[in-house]
Amino acid sequence: MAKVCEISGKRPVSGNNVSKANNRTKRKFYPNLQKKRFYLPEEDRWVSIKVSTSTLRTINKNGITAVLKEARAKGTALI
Repeated sequence: MAKVCEISGKRPVSGNNVSKANNRTKRKFYPNLQKKRFYLPEEDRWVSIKVSTSTLRTINKNGITAVLKEARAKGTALI
């Protein structure tokens, strides 16, 4: 499966490795994804979601329901 956060839509970005001699080679920066299970009370079921750790902090602060509602409104939620 792709390395994409299912709520925020974060995905790998490209950049450069820069050596001491200032040689540049391409590399990727991957989001810190964790597979996590959440209970959705309005749907009365558990879902497994790949989320970035920054999104996980937002979920802990605001709740899964509010974060999913906002992500669906933005169109970034994959679930």
